[in-house]
Amino acid sequence: MTVLADRIEMADSSGDLTLNVMFDWVEKMPAPEGYKVEIVGGNIFLAPQRDTHWDIIADIYDQLRTKYPRKRLKSDVRVDYPGHLNGFASDLTLMAEGAAKNAKNLWRYEDVEFVAEVISRKTAANDYGPKKDAYAAAGVPVYLIVDPYTGRWHLHTKPKDGEYRGKLSLDFGDEADLTGTVVGLLLETGEFPRD
Repeated sequence: MTVLADRIEMADSSGDLTLNVMFDWVEKMPAPEGYKVEIVGGNIFLAPQRDTHWDIIADIYDQLRTKYPRKRLKSDVRVDYPGHLNGFASDLTLMAEGAAKNAKNLWRYEDVEFVAEVISRKTAANDYGPKKDAYAAAGVPVYLIVDPYTGRWHLHTKPKDGEYRGKLSLDFGDEADLTGTVVGLLLETGEFPRD
C-alpha cells in the first residue's frame, strides 16, 4: 500500500484533495464485486447492490425508455455535484437532450434532469440528506427516492435556493405523476419489490 500512502501524503501536503485524487485511490483499491462506490462530502461509501435494488432500477429504466433514448439514461456513472467533494454515481440519471461531457470527460450536473436513488440500508442517510441537498443545489428538477424497506417513494421537485420546494411521498402501487415535470410521464410503482 506504499502507492496509496504516498498519494495520501502528497494530497495532504499540497492541500489538493480533489475528487479525481479520491477516485484514483478507489481505483487502486477496487471495490468488491457487487458494490457501488460514491464520494459524498469527501467520504467514500461502498454500497452493496442487491437484486431488489437492481429490479427497481431496471423497472424505472424500462419505463423511461418508452420515452427517452438509451444514451440519455445513465446508471452508476460519476457526476460531480456542488458542495465539498461530491462525486455521485446515481442509480439512474436522465441527461438533457444535447448533454455533453466537460473537459474532465465527465457528465455535467447542469445537464441532469432526473435522478432516481434506490435506498440501501447503510447509505440511506446520504440519499435523504446530503445527496438530496446537493441535487437541489445543482438545480436537478426531479429527484426520486425509492425505499424498498418502507415500501414508499419520495418525489422531490421545484428546486430553489438549495432546497426542494415540491415534496410528495406515497406507497409502492401509487403512480408517481411526473407529467408536470421535465420527465413528462407517469411512473408505475406497483411492481417495485420490497426488502
